[in-house]
Amino acid sequence: MAKVTRDDVARLAGTSTAVVSYVINNGPRPVAPATRERVLAAIKELGYRPDRVAQAMASRRTDLIGLIVPDARQPFFAEMAHAVEQAAAERGKMVLVGNSDYLDEREVHYLRAFLGMRVSGLILISQGPSEHAAAEIDAWEARVVLLHRRPDAIDDVAVVTDDVGGAQLTTRHLLEHGHPYVACLGGTEKTPTIGDPVTDHVEGWRRAMREAGKSLEGRLFQAPYNRYDAYTVALDLLAGPDRPPAIVCATDDQAFGVLRAARELRIDVPGELAVAGFDDVKEAALTDPPLTTVSSDRTAMARAAVDLVLDDGLRVAGSRRERLKQFPSALVVRRSCGCQG
Repeated sequence: MAKVTRDDVARLAGTSTAVVSYVINNGPRPVAPATRERVLAAIKELGYRPDRVAQAMASRRTDLIGLIVPDARQPFFAEMAHAVEQAAAERGKMVLVGNSDYLDEREVHYLRAFLGMRVSGLILISQGPSEHAAAEIDAWEARVVLLHRRPDAIDDVAVVTDDVGGAQLTTRHLLEHGHPYVACLGGTEKTPTIGDPVTDHVEGWRRAMREAGKSLEGRLFQAPYNRYDAYTVALDLLAGPDRPPAIVCATDDQAFGVLRAARELRIDVPGELAVAGFDDVKEAALTDPPLTTVSSDRTAMARAAVDLVLDDGLRVAGSRRERLKQFPSALVVRRSCGCQG
């Protein structure tokens, strides 16, 4: 059986091969609805399958978007990756995902690999302030959008949430419950000081505590972002003589570790300890008690990142602030803080 070609589709639809290409590629020129329907009907009837390799060679671009995340095992990054995949599908693109594992060399490895594949664009949730990654992006003149994090070394367009404001909301809420102070579970000594969401969460906690006239001394504790290591840190903290009355965590995953440690130590949450997180991953609603946290519109953020990386107007002029698309944060009140919600 002879292979069906684009010429065959054009002949059956009564149009040109160029119009068939516009329908298949959704552009660059518009096609009248009636003509589009004829072309799609001809494609279906003939069973035509476009040669994506040939298309990529001709355009020097594939229908792929590269996405680099620090660790797709963490719920927040898994949910963000899924949102990016959904948004990309709406634009007729597929997503390749690479895990940097919070390592500079692996981030650069995936940058080179994806850009070498001629992806249509690359969305980077950077693991930190990587000058090597910045140099790689500049060398390829790549279409890159930063998502969630904006390292100081990389000056591309970024889509982020209001991390400082969200942490302020949570800390204020816990203080409004009458707690004498709120402790904070931040990042580690390796957490970047600029452009990292966890750093901004700690800054939001600091601002809210200062506004309330509370001392910060001895109330910030270091912990990795994941629940397993946070659980170990929380066991020591909660079993000690200076157990805090309330803890705001830089991530939901850390908060899950705190809740597990409190349960093992028979500390009642929220009666003896109030706990709040940040990210509002789906699991947060299912913990015992359900976790008070901060949400952001990951679906809208992912769609904005995909649109920016695919649209011709990506490299907008202007200051660093003008190249930032920031989404608001919202407090999600559940029972772990002491509310009945």
